[in-house]
Amino acid sequence: MLDTDLTEQLRNYLTRLVEPIELVAALDGSEAALELDALLHEIAALSPKIRVLRDDADARKPSFLIRRPGDAGNLRFAGMPLGHEFTSLVLALLQVGGHPPKQSEETLAQVRALTGEYQFETYFSQSCQNCPDVVQALNLMAVLNPRIRHVAIDGALFQAEVDARQVMAVPSVFLNGQPFASGRMDLAQILARLDGGSAAREAERLRALPAYDLLVVGGGPAGAAAAIYAARKGIRTGVVAERFGGQVLDTLAIENFVSVRETEGPKLAAALEAHVLDYGVEILNGQRAAALDAADAEGLIGIRLDNGATLKSRAVVLAPGARWRSMNVPGEAEYRNRGVAYCPHCDGPLFKGKRVAVIGGGNSGVEAAIDLAGIAAHVTLIEFDARLRADEVLQRKLRSLANVRVVLSALTTEVHGDGSRVVGLSYQDRGGGGAHRVELDGIFVQIGLLPNSEWLKGSLELSPRGEIVIDAHGATSLPGVFAAGDATTVPYKQIVIAMGAGATAALAAFDHLIRSSAPNPALAAAA
Repeated sequence: MLDTDLTEQLRNYLTRLVEPIELVAALDGSEAALELDALLHEIAALSPKIRVLRDDADARKPSFLIRRPGDAGNLRFAGMPLGHEFTSLVLALLQVGGHPPKQSEETLAQVRALTGEYQFETYFSQSCQNCPDVVQALNLMAVLNPRIRHVAIDGALFQAEVDARQVMAVPSVFLNGQPFASGRMDLAQILARLDGGSAAREAERLRALPAYDLLVVGGGPAGAAAAIYAARKGIRTGVVAERFGGQVLDTLAIENFVSVRETEGPKLAAALEAHVLDYGVEILNGQRAAALDAADAEGLIGIRLDNGATLKSRAVVLAPGARWRSMNVPGEAEYRNRGVAYCPHCDGPLFKGKRVAVIGGGNSGVEAAIDLAGIAAHVTLIEFDARLRADEVLQRKLRSLANVRVVLSALTTEVHGDGSRVVGLSYQDRGGGGAHRVELDGIFVQIGLLPNSEWLKGSLELSPRGEIVIDAHGATSLPGVFAAGDATTVPYKQIVIAMGAGATAALAAFDHLIRSSAPNPALAAAA
């Protein structure tokens, strides 16, 4: 079941178990149950502290409970926690077995203090890179608080359940039988929704922070590079990010990062965060920037946050990144996560044997159509232009697939639904062929990115496309404010280019600081 490398890695991890644990399997006669049973026994063979038991009482089969002997157990996996969820399985084994989590004691205390009864159910897919954060956060909560229970469910294996609950995007979380959240969330965001006073307490904490020498807004490749280059100069550096990693977290395969033949977005994001933390940079995660204020009388630039707090800094690097572009047609917003999706790797497995459409004929769109063709019954690719814009090697692969239809010169005009889920779309033939309707179950939008710059309107110069206008040094139109990455006017939106731009912006910001009055000894020494 596990290859040699994974087996050895898992064996090493399991040496960290403090307490014995039990894997309690609920099985039926299915092939999936046989595979799960084999996996559990394979895991148990790697540590004397693990044993496998059988109890078929649970309604979801195949599934298994992870518990300590004598405990009822609050953490269950329904299906096979492999693929991206293998890390979730490893962490669950260690945490139930007494290995201490890495979160702050303040966060752990907040979880333990939650009152009430919480039954969480999370639907994931093994190919979803966004799901592990949610699964791992809820698993940890179930380990820490006896009033919290969590089941992580492989949606592809429990298709009837997915259909009945109309789960059309992962991760999808239900709390006490009702929809709770959809999409990537970390532990802090989940706690903020459960603990109404946490946001106010966090805002008060942020208000009390002293001013930074350099504050980076955005935790993607550009922001991470800027933070590292600034911190290496010995100045007080902070990063404020809605989610550290940014768009990279939604990227499955990365094969053009120089010197690294192949990696995955979440792995790269984790490496970036670890590197930033190595330099003592303070990361303020889960915080959305709402406005930028020019320098005050003390020369401090302000970043106002959604929670009402304002952070101050002597210089700022803006790296807010970009997000998926929407079609902006009737029905799209109404049926988002109910058939309209933006991540084929995450949500594709939920459309097994169904009819889907992909909007966009660039590399992302054609790659999505190729991936989905192996899952869905039929794929319709709709491209606005008169030709596909993807690389020829991708187009050849696409043309070889019998269950893919390509429609060119087509403008999508409406998403149709039955009130609960997508049932089709309409498009206009730009060549004069009139309007057409396609009956389908899902739509994957792959038409490029939009800069996350709306909150900057009126504070500095933006291009007609909403990009932050910068010069060769990354300087913006506002003194002391620099920018880098996909939200700027840099012509190519690539990870390696964003990193270089982040380093440039940080060095330019440091140059700006040492030429202004600076009480910081590191700045004075550099000057």
